[in-house]
Amino acid sequence: MTSGNTDQTRRRRMAGWTPREGEEKSPQATSSPSGSSVQTQPVSNLSDENTQAARVDGPARRRRMGQPQKSGEPTPAPAGTRRRMGAAPAQAVPAQESQPVAGQRRMGNPGTAAPTSGAPTRRTRMGSGTTAPAPAESAAAPAPFSADPREVKPPRPAWIKPVAIIASLVVLAIVVVLFARWLRTLEPIQEFLTTYSGHTDLPENAPVGLPGWIGWQHFLNMFFMVLIVRTGLQVRTERKPPTHWTPKKNSFFAPQGATPKKVSLSQWLHQSLDILWVANGVVFIVLLFVTGQWMRIVPMSWDIFPHMVSTMLQYASLDWPLEDGWVHYNAMQVMAYFVTVFIAAPLAILSGIRISTWWPDQNTKLNKIYPVEVARAIHFPVMLYFVAFTVVHVFLVFFTGALRNLNHMYTSRDVVDAWGLIIFLVSLVVIAAGWFLTKPMFITPVASKTGKVSK
Repeated sequence: MTSGNTDQTRRRRMAGWTPREGEEKSPQATSSPSGSSVQTQPVSNLSDENTQAARVDGPARRRRMGQPQKSGEPTPAPAGTRRRMGAAPAQAVPAQESQPVAGQRRMGNPGTAAPTSGAPTRRTRMGSGTTAPAPAESAAAPAPFSADPREVKPPRPAWIKPVAIIASLVVLAIVVVLFARWLRTLEPIQEFLTTYSGHTDLPENAPVGLPGWIGWQHFLNMFFMVLIVRTGLQVRTERKPPTHWTPKKNSFFAPQGATPKKVSLSQWLHQSLDILWVANGVVFIVLLFVTGQWMRIVPMSWDIFPHMVSTMLQYASLDWPLEDGWVHYNAMQVMAYFVTVFIAAPLAILSGIRISTWWPDQNTKLNKIYPVEVARAIHFPVMLYFVAFTVVHVFLVFFTGALRNLNHMYTSRDVVDAWGLIIFLVSLVVIAAGWFLTKPMFITPVASKTGKVSK
């Protein structure tokens, strides 16, 4: 009987039962005078006490399960005064007199929320004994999304921007022409144009006419320049090149002092074309000074500048200066050729070497003297200059006597016939064929002989 009472006591304590005042602290049986064992705690009291414990522990159990507290239920003591199993219970505090709990409690740590009048409440997490008030609607809340089709702007067509740019350029050109023509009606401007016709005087020993080697040099320069610009744009715009190339160590493309760099196949082609273009340019410069043709493209006096202003005003007013390229160029042409041959071309070479695999990057002193960022800031604008020069050059060739000018350039004759035009068209076919043959399927075998080709 004693072991049974002990088990019942253990079960009552595990359920949260504690003795009341005036009751025995131990539920064990006492002996009667007759010596028989009598149980001091009736069995029915066990169920009554369990029921009372359930009433006391009910609100806490509901809070642990995420259920709200019912009105009139006693609120258990805060988490800081929780009792151990079997300890005397703390005095229950009515819910309406409890202090508000800031924030939500952890699981198993019940608390009470401050009463709110008419405000909705959020659901609490499992085990949280509080219900935090939901934020009240305010005027600062974002407005709901409007599905009104009038408020949704359709995407702008892609052709609008280029058309707007072209239209702006046309309007600007018209304004420039009208302004230049108005200037030419002024008497001081007319006197200026009479004094400076737009042509400077050449030395007496300056050659007349264009030799045949200039025609070949002109064609090769155009051929290489078109492909160089194309490959240069490919190098600049490629993000993930399909094919790479690494030069051999201590080879032509990676000499001693230069680390073999893994670059795109387009850069290998770009550098290879640069070699041919530079070689053609060296031959051109040598022949230019040997034959005296340099006097035609090098300014010989300071009056080149007022003659340039006169030439620009005549071009802008669409009353162009008289052209005779077989004898001499006008001031604008002389300056354009001089800048192209003696300034732009050397800048393109010097900046290109710094970016290429030829640069001795192991020399830290040279790297500090000539940073690669400076070379990149020079190289691309120089390329744009060559493109602009080519566009203007072709425009003037065709609009200032196409047949005569093409004969000067391709047949070295000062006549007007179709042979210059025919040779020009054939040169365009050759350029198109070169464009086609620069595809990876054709240049990869050649590139593999100078380095390693990989993906």
